[in-house]
Amino acid sequence: MDNLQKCEANYTALTPLTFLSRASACYANRASVIHEGTTFTWAQTYDRCRRLASSLRALNIARTDVVSVLAPNIPAMYEMHFAVPMAGAVLNTINTRLDAKNIATILRHSEAKVFFVDYEYVSKARDALRMLMDDNNSQQKGNNGAKPTNQQHRAFSLPLVIVIDDINSPTGIRLGELEYEQMVRHGNPNYVPEIIQDEWTPIALNYTSGTTSEPKGVVYSHRGAYLSTLSLILGWEMGSEPVYLWTLPMFHCNGWTFTWGVAARGGTNVCLRTTAARDIYRNIVLHNVTHMCCAPIVFNILIEAKASERREIRLKGKPPVEILTGGAPPPASMLEQIESLGFHVTHAYGLTEATGPALVCEWQKKWNMLPQQEQAELKARQGVSVLTMADVDVKNLETMESVAKDGKTMGEIVLKGSGIMMGYYKDDEASSKAFGNGWFRTGDVGVIHPDGYLEIKDRSKDVIISGGENISSVEVESLLYKHPRVLEAAVVAMPHPRWGESPCAFIALKKNNNSSPKNQVTESDIIAYCRKNLPHFMVPKVVKFMEELPKTSTGKVQKFELRLMAKSFVVSDNLQSKKKSSSSQVGQNSIDQQLLAMSRL
Repeated sequence: MDNLQKCEANYTALTPLTFLSRASACYANRASVIHEGTTFTWAQTYDRCRRLASSLRALNIARTDVVSVLAPNIPAMYEMHFAVPMAGAVLNTINTRLDAKNIATILRHSEAKVFFVDYEYVSKARDALRMLMDDNNSQQKGNNGAKPTNQQHRAFSLPLVIVIDDINSPTGIRLGELEYEQMVRHGNPNYVPEIIQDEWTPIALNYTSGTTSEPKGVVYSHRGAYLSTLSLILGWEMGSEPVYLWTLPMFHCNGWTFTWGVAARGGTNVCLRTTAARDIYRNIVLHNVTHMCCAPIVFNILIEAKASERREIRLKGKPPVEILTGGAPPPASMLEQIESLGFHVTHAYGLTEATGPALVCEWQKKWNMLPQQEQAELKARQGVSVLTMADVDVKNLETMESVAKDGKTMGEIVLKGSGIMMGYYKDDEASSKAFGNGWFRTGDVGVIHPDGYLEIKDRSKDVIISGGENISSVEVESLLYKHPRVLEAAVVAMPHPRWGESPCAFIALKKNNNSSPKNQVTESDIIAYCRKNLPHFMVPKVVKFMEELPKTSTGKVQKFELRLMAKSFVVSDNLQSKKKSSSSQVGQNSIDQQLLAMSRL
């Protein structure tokens, strides 16, 4: 068989661009994109993408040049996931929640040649470009200043700016002469897309959120994007003709690859500029939405929505809306609440470097017979690997041995497979470190249950080590979320004079319409609640209430900020005993501490 050769008939490079050409041929007149008063078919979307790709080539965009975009979930953002790589370029979607300084950092590091900006973010983009101009001027004067380690120490040409005006109600806002719809109209409808010769060619450049360090540029290949897309629509069991609501930002791992996946299934994209509760519920009912993705923070938006903002979606004979969630482990109690509203949740786990979700909690039919609480706890696990992953494991990184499958022994989650990034852009050292020992190290701590399902226990930097005992902040947070008044909870380490570290809880409470003193929640209430339900060494020693927990641009709680705050908190070694009023209680506390000390040996 050695004489059998690859040829054009039996071998083509894998690329998600083929999903669009197929959708145009197979589902030409089916709705592809809906955004308020605008609707396109798949034939129209394919035509618009070819025209835009043609216009980009006319601007001398060369192969692997970076094209950046700062925009919400609008039709233009969706089209660029195809049009930019059709021109041979690499798409860089920028988080709209970043400030001008971070946007400038990304534009400089990526060396973007074109910068598409939604009209709503023109002011922020202008500030970012001004910073780049000032930086270029200071460099020319020899004032290089301190630069991040993965930044180039030289001036670069500013990108060409193209504004994306509102497609439904144009505003006329500009930042330069060019506008998106103008680019589409003037493009060549007969443009032949760039043929992908090598599937290892980059298709996208995404930057990590950079909450604890400088953002890194994560590069995806056409092959990785194609395989990750297929594995997710299979793992989620997404059928044909889905109606997909864009509650997940497309800038987040390219919408977890569903930008390409909806085209693969011939579905309809329902675009949302904002994730307001009223808009989510309205679009679900109006367009008969079947699928959506989101971080658990959107669950709170749906659960806390006012009666006037809600629409009834639990209609007789209508299946629930499928939600794929990830980004942070949702508490079991939150899963129960959201499903009671007419949603069905599938939990996934992933990260930017894994092209989005790498694990999906595949549901087993036998679990349907379990009580709702047990079902919710199973659903909160991260699950098993998607088909793109060749292997997933939890290892002791000192020995590189797999941990016991007992649901208790913790180690670091490691991945390998075609869905893993090509590497970090302009950072060979970080790429080499991430791929050590033939695995991608996630930095997440987890366990493997006897049935092979993985569960995250913490980020490695978030594990609280108290007197030699590892405390999972996620486990404490899950309990706090079960408290009827808790809306948000985060647990971090704080200094302890005896145990080194101890848990500290930050909590945001649900809005309380009853101002009666009996209905108020205090620090002692939360601590007492935890002591009833947790081993005492896991109980937070301090509880701080906040209006809202600080979050990253992707909606994750900024634990590094909370850790900095907690460092200033002081726990007296005798605090617990001071709070006890009777000698018997003091004695019991002393016994508890002695038992705890013994358990940590």
